[in-house]
Amino acid sequence: MLTVDRVSKVYRTGAFGTNQLTAVQDVSFDINPGEVVSLIGESGSGKTTIGKMVLRLASITSGTITLDGVDISTYRGRGLKNYYRHVQGVFQDPFSSFNPIFKADRVFAMLKGQYFSSMGRDAWQHKVEAALDAVRLDPAAVVNKYPHQLSGGQLQRLLIARALLLDIKVLVADEIISMLDASTRIDVLNLLAELKADGLGILFVTHDLALGNYISDKTVILQKGVMVETGETTAVFTDPQHPYTQQLLASVPRLDRRWQK
Repeated sequence: MLTVDRVSKVYRTGAFGTNQLTAVQDVSFDINPGEVVSLIGESGSGKTTIGKMVLRLASITSGTITLDGVDISTYRGRGLKNYYRHVQGVFQDPFSSFNPIFKADRVFAMLKGQYFSSMGRDAWQHKVEAALDAVRLDPAAVVNKYPHQLSGGQLQRLLIARALLLDIKVLVADEIISMLDASTRIDVLNLLAELKADGLGILFVTHDLALGNYISDKTVILQKGVMVETGETTAVFTDPQHPYTQQLLASVPRLDRRWQK
């Protein structure tokens, strides 16, 4: 289980760092195996900052993040490398995650060099094909292509397959479908639902309430870095208690209703 306990992030700003900007303040939640937790809020609410702290891409100012009871800030060197066996992230723009001058399968080759250097070529090939099959990709159609020859949905699924090659327990999915078209979005969401059913914990970062409602078990509503409401997704969406949550839900366009003045 991954636990975020009263975590805050404060940035130093201004000349010589004399000013402070609080991006996240006293946020707490748990992610259990086979559970999707959505972080929902407008731009600048601290969602991505929390994801970065979980991935050790940003330091924690106060509070703790633990994985199976171990404070992740204590990891160094080999310990940090082992942490990334269990916690991986996939981000909003899949094209920026690939070097355009290399074929897409280079992300797998780099992973092999770091974590599976002793594995034989045939065994590695079988492992990669199994990961691609899990995300419904045909190896022959993607591994020998350059990133610009693949769609955004294919690239996102390649990155998820890369994470699955490790002994992953938690996936940080940061706005991973916001740049995809509608038909591809549902494919990626359903893939995440399948991974959830297999026991993967997912931190789903989004500003889209409909997506959070579709996939998540628990929801955390953020406003300017502060957690204003949290709970089971059904309860948050059907009986919101905080005015900000009520405002967000009232702003969602409905398919069964036309816009009126």
